[in-house]
Amino acid sequence: MKKNKKFLVIIFIAVFLLTGCTKQLKDANGKVITDKTTKVTLVENVLCRPNELRQTYVDAIEKKQQDYKKMYEDGDLSKKDYEKKTKNILDIDKLPVCTEISVVEGGYESFWTSVFVKPLAWVIVNIGKLLGNSYGLSIIVVTLLIKLILFPITYKSLKQSESIKEAQPKLQKIEKKYAGKTDQQSMMMKSNEMMAIYKEYKINPISGCLMGFLQIPLFFAFYEALYRLPILFESKFLGLHMGMTPLAGAGAGSWYYLILPILVGVVTYFSFKMNKNSMSGDQAKQMNMMFNIMIVMIFITSFSMSTAIIFYWVTNSLFTIIQGLLIKNKRSK
Repeated sequence: MKKNKKFLVIIFIAVFLLTGCTKQLKDANGKVITDKTTKVTLVENVLCRPNELRQTYVDAIEKKQQDYKKMYEDGDLSKKDYEKKTKNILDIDKLPVCTEISVVEGGYESFWTSVFVKPLAWVIVNIGKLLGNSYGLSIIVVTLLIKLILFPITYKSLKQSESIKEAQPKLQKIEKKYAGKTDQQSMMMKSNEMMAIYKEYKINPISGCLMGFLQIPLFFAFYEALYRLPILFESKFLGLHMGMTPLAGAGAGSWYYLILPILVGVVTYFSFKMNKNSMSGDQAKQMNMMFNIMIVMIFITSFSMSTAIIFYWVTNSLFTIIQGLLIKNKRSK
């Protein structure tokens, strides 16, 4: 068990060390700049040239340069700081057209960004081109392709979840048998008996958690790829602006955007339920509370997610639900 915990800690650390970072476009005073229409936060390290938002970027960058110049002339910035701040200011017109980006666009940044995010962005753009410049549909297709590639891992993880449900009655008997016994010998015997049950039902605790850890970097990779591609957050799909958040849509009078958070809440609930293990007593209450808190948090957060990210989340969760139902039906036969 100690080895398993060490392995999970290594995975957890690796996830957060490898994930990249989307840089928000800020003015000279550090205030984040958003598009007035979609309320989407503008990204400084975009991979390609904005189209609809080009003028918004140009105006923001020009004002930023003017503010830095004034701060320097007023003595609020030293010459060294002024040169440092103005040296790497984004030049929109030097960026390539989004439909012509390469896999290594912008050169090496970090391992995660260069090896995963940029190739993922390239795939999304090129599949979108094949689909008649439908980049919303491209998000769905790429999400499904990734899920199919990861199917062996997902399948094993979901099988583990079902196996734990089957083994739960025996595990609960062991919990009752050693309830209140905290001496070293009892704890050792309890651990050995539980490991025997795990072996009988072919349960590996690590493989059951692996898919959950994989979801985190995948979400961040999609998040960064989508936000760094103006062609995505400027496009529309099914009448929905990919860069607009449900809150911004409702604020603009398009109340149908509020359907998106409801979809997120529903699919998240069922996908979580699909992976939830059968438990009883205090352990079940704690687990249910944790799941409910996570679902509520994701639901609330989805109001400020871009439509593009919501399409990814809903597609990913729906596929997980379908996989779980297929595995459950297969085991019941």
